[in-house]
Amino acid sequence: MLRFLRIRSLAVIEAVEVEFEPGFNVLTGETGAGKSILVEAVGLLLGARASQDLVRTGEPQATIEAIFVAADDRELVVRREITAQGRSRSFINGALATAAALRDLSARLVELHGQHEHQALLDPLTHLPLLDEFAELEEESVRVASAWAAVRTVREQLERSRMDAREKAARLDLIAFQLGEIEKTSPNPGEDEELAATRQVLASAERIQRLCEESYSALYESETAVLAGLGGVWKRVGELAGIDPRFAPYVEARDSIKSQLEDLAYFLRHYADDVDASPARLQEVEDRLALLERLKRKHGPALQDVIDKGAALRRERDLLSGTGERAADLEKELELATTRFLDLARELSRRRRKAAADFAKRLEALLAELAMARTRFELRFNTGELPPERWSERGIDEAEFYVSPNPGEDLRPLARIVSGGELSRVMLALKTLAAGDSPGKTLIFDEVDAGIGGRVADVVGARLRALGERFQVLCITHLPQIAAHASTQFRIEKTVRGNRTVTSMELLDGAGRVDEIGRMIGGASLTEQVRASARELLTNAARAVPDTAQSDKEKAKAKGESRKRKWQRDT
Repeated sequence: MLRFLRIRSLAVIEAVEVEFEPGFNVLTGETGAGKSILVEAVGLLLGARASQDLVRTGEPQATIEAIFVAADDRELVVRREITAQGRSRSFINGALATAAALRDLSARLVELHGQHEHQALLDPLTHLPLLDEFAELEEESVRVASAWAAVRTVREQLERSRMDAREKAARLDLIAFQLGEIEKTSPNPGEDEELAATRQVLASAERIQRLCEESYSALYESETAVLAGLGGVWKRVGELAGIDPRFAPYVEARDSIKSQLEDLAYFLRHYADDVDASPARLQEVEDRLALLERLKRKHGPALQDVIDKGAALRRERDLLSGTGERAADLEKELELATTRFLDLARELSRRRRKAAADFAKRLEALLAELAMARTRFELRFNTGELPPERWSERGIDEAEFYVSPNPGEDLRPLARIVSGGELSRVMLALKTLAAGDSPGKTLIFDEVDAGIGGRVADVVGARLRALGERFQVLCITHLPQIAAHASTQFRIEKTVRGNRTVTSMELLDGAGRVDEIGRMIGGASLTEQVRASARELLTNAARAVPDTAQSDKEKAKAKGESRKRKWQRDT
């Protein structure tokens, strides 16, 4: 769950701090007020690509910080800094983190659905992953993708082994040049991080020596040294223990405390002596870091990528320098890799096709709750196995969503059938269906209400409210019918202060919600009649008990039982 978010100097946002609540939170405000920038900020926090254009004009850097609460109630503090030069740094619980670590965190804590994400549903390539998520086949699909990668790797090696003499010589020359650069430098795993830490120590050598000397003196050498004074303390505590036994554990611990302080004093005395603060050593570290950075720019982005590149180049050199026997070995290896891929892909295909009917049935039920009561849905697969030239990391399947939103109409591909409003509801139903049973996860919807209104908007609001029973839901909306169903509402407002545009965010109380929903209904003209309509919307939404809440709990329970049966079967 996203508990706290702080944004500094990001686009039109000068400074915003907000504490989100569990359940269904809505963010409302005029078009262009900066609502979507908040969603973009969360995306940046969780590994999205950063750009210097996002830094507020005139500021040195933008900062985004958040506190997440994991399923086990652990707090995770995440921070990302983006400089005006386009560089960025990320931290998790104060420690430097890579973009990959942020993306992994994102997958576990947040699902972010942007304004135009529902358009991705028009691409059939996105359909199978949704089925895999629903049917809990992600691990199987990852194994298939890995097996396919192995097939491609061996196939490429085999093709290279069959190059003609001229191509082979040219390729070997290039390999020799690239490998020579890497081997000359001979990088070690994690060396760049260690050197960066060393550089920081060397650059602060004088301060380190001063702090060590002062600390050592305070502990051991000065007239008021801590270790010397402890003898008197322990004598008094010993007398107290003779009066009250509750002091006895402290007396028993005195030797270990003294030992720890003596170890610290010893470490302080020798640490500064081991710091080589000479300019030559600092220059040596700087030169080595620069050399590693050049390699990372060529073969990175990470130093491990450089090391892996060197290993791959050595394998390819050995392959191209080998004899025809190596090609025969590769043919056997390719046959084994293909067999393994097909075994995994066929099993995945079988399980996908078995789950597709239940997936379609459940989706039709959800669409009925979203005012698409007579919609028919089907996930259509290729007939038979795909030919080898169409195999992919998805296996031997191709599948596409077919929909008929109107009775009497044939099922047709999703991209050719639904309107914008229908597509938004299909996307919401799919995300609800595939969200799994991870209570406390944060689902963020940026304008999921595109193309809908009236009664349908009220139904979508009820669905989001029900979703808030299982997850934390953050939703940007322009529709008062949806906002009325929220348990918490924030207003985002853009003003001009001192010739600068400033975006602010405010948690609304009861009266504030009436005024804001009234604005959403009647625009700038906030009459008493409009306020009365807003109150009515809020009252009706509060009275409504969405049927979806109970059905969601039942589905989560059923999915949990299904997962238990799967675990028992696998073990």
